[in-house]
Amino acid sequence: MYSFISPQNIYHGEHSIKNLETITKSLSAKKVFVLTDPILKELEVINPILSILEENEVEFYLSTNVVPEPSVEVGNRVVEEVRSQKPDLVIGIGGGSALDLAKASAVLAANAGRVEDYLNLTGERQLKEKGIPTVLVPTTAGTGAEVTDISVFSLADSKDVITHEFLLADYAIVDPVLTYTLPPKVTAASGVDALTHAIEAFTSVNATPLTDTLALEAMHRIVGNLRSAVWNKKAYEARKEMSLGSLMAGLSFYNAGVAGVHGLAYPLGGLFKIPHGESNAVLLPYVYHYIWPSCLDKMYGLGEVFSISYEGKDKRQVVLEVVQALYELVEDVGLPTSLSVYNITREDVERLTQNGLKQTRLLARSPMPFGEAEIRNVYRHAWNGWGNRW
Repeated sequence: MYSFISPQNIYHGEHSIKNLETITKSLSAKKVFVLTDPILKELEVINPILSILEENEVEFYLSTNVVPEPSVEVGNRVVEEVRSQKPDLVIGIGGGSALDLAKASAVLAANAGRVEDYLNLTGERQLKEKGIPTVLVPTTAGTGAEVTDISVFSLADSKDVITHEFLLADYAIVDPVLTYTLPPKVTAASGVDALTHAIEAFTSVNATPLTDTLALEAMHRIVGNLRSAVWNKKAYEARKEMSLGSLMAGLSFYNAGVAGVHGLAYPLGGLFKIPHGESNAVLLPYVYHYIWPSCLDKMYGLGEVFSISYEGKDKRQVVLEVVQALYELVEDVGLPTSLSVYNITREDVERLTQNGLKQTRLLARSPMPFGEAEIRNVYRHAWNGWGNRW
């Protein structure tokens, strides 16, 4: 028996942002808290959203207190902002950090306490009130944060999350037009992030037939379009496919879960402040180089996704080509393929290993167990680079 959870309302496709007018009217929203990245305000990416609110005479307060990989302290500042404004709707616009802050603040504003009180690993409080209704609008094709109930926060040396069904958006609007002006590096990092969501959901121990179907569709769209989306600024069709692929990947991983790549990526963000998408990208091929024997049949099925010929090859040969293709995709879109690029030293591998061990929630979903030695070996391989060994 399986279950599947998603936001009640998902709008997607070009100009789907226009549904915001209907949403505000259905909620009788009089005052809206809009949270976004300062760069998106500067680039006027959020202007269509603000115009809809203005045209419908909806009062709004605009906050740009979003930073990449937000800390607990940043989270608490936004929570206090929302509490002080007392809005009846929160709209989060941007990448994963903006969306995570929006959904966490909308819920915590209606509950006692601070962000740290509700963290998965160390928090001691339980959420009691659902909070303020939310509309989440991604401007990247990658995080899937608009359809999950997870908010990630950076700690001194790692990351932790608040996760609860109350954080699930009331409305998610996935409009690819908002991604059309993304620079290549952001497109690449968010795109590989979406691919990581899809493949980790596909190979998760909690995968179901429904999550597998979504994950496979997501991978076909992402692998087939990511290179064009990164390097051709006018490849709007590719960006449309990436947007839908990211949404599908998000729905898949929210239900099946992510595992080893994300688990070992968290310490990279915590210790070295490497952006989340890049953290996943630099580890993706190395983790699958380790775990492929545990998910041989599923990885074999991905040969078609990566246009790999099956003729005259056994399963092992095909799967190793799939793992190689993961590495080549990361390389082709211009992202680092070695930890040493980030000025991480050999000695740092031990710190990463000890922090990686703490990510039990994520590592438990891996089809191949991750003990201390295995985590250390993955980090070592990723530090040394593809084709080399420590």
